[in-house]
This record gives sequence, structure tokens and C-alpha cells, in this order.
Amino acid sequence: MRFSLIDKVVELQANTRIVTVKNLTRAEEYLADHFPGFPVMPGVMMLETLVQSCGWLMRLSTNFEYSTVLLSETKALRFKSFVAPGHTLTVQADVIKSEGPTWTLKTNGRVGEEEVVSARLVLKQFNLGDQQEKFRMIDERMQNHHRNAWQELQLVSQGIRVD
Repeated sequence: MRFSLIDKVVELQANTRIVTVKNLTRAEEYLADHFPGFPVMPGVMMLETLVQSCGWLMRLSTNFEYSTVLLSETKALRFKSFVAPGHTLTVQADVIKSEGPTWTLKTNGRVGEEEVVSARLVLKQFNLGDQQEKFRMIDERMQNHHRNAWQELQLVSQGIRVD
């Protein structure tokens, strides 16, 4: 993932719920152009924060069994307000149903008490090697990458620096 948008995991209930935090700062490179003089988090980045939160819930609930998690469908996506530098976007994702590798989740993002984004998302997880054997090593590398990223995220969530 090019942008890692999750700064902290506040709550995790495997197969049920995750609550994450994204602290928006002026250092986010995409804010330079969105919008000059009025920097706000683009809607697509708000959606990506929801998706990444769901991805962590899925990976952790399946013990990193799958290398790839992709957004399959977005339903009832609503943007209700802006997220600006200095704001903390708190995301909650709750599992509506999981059928094998396909999960449907109800998500929302809040700044304080105000809901700023919500959606129902359908995500699918899979291994590339299940389609072509030559990709098994890539699956292993990606699974290890996600395990390492999770270890770092856990440390950061506990307030421990990772340099």
C-alpha cells in the first residue's frame, strides 16, 4: 500500500470489530494540492482509510492467511464533512457478514462526535498463488510484510517509537 493511513489501533475484536485512528497533519503530501488555501483530506483517502481499517481486521482475524485484500464493492458511501489538518479521524468497522474470503462491513469515520464518512464495504481476500503457482513466493513475502507492519503498528499504538 502506497499510503499507510492507520496510525493506531484502539480496539480489535477478531471477526467482529476494529477501531483505528488517523491523525491528519499538514505533512500529508496530498494536502498541498487538495485544496490550496483550504487543505482537506480527499474523499478517496477517507474511503481508503476505511478500507485499510477493514483490511487489518480481516488479516488479523485470519492470522494473515491471505496475501491480498481488495475492495470489491462500496455501498451507501456518504461524505458528510471535511477532515482537516489537526483533526483525528476515528474509524470503526463492524462485520456484517463473512462468507469465506468475502466480508461485508459497516464502516464510519468520525472527527470527535461528528460522523464525517460512512459506507458499507465488501472486501475479498485471496492468495495470488491460488491462481498461479509461480506467485506463491510473492504471497509469502506479502504476508511477512503485513506481519511486520502489524508489529510496528502495535508498537506505535503503545506509544513506542519505531525508528
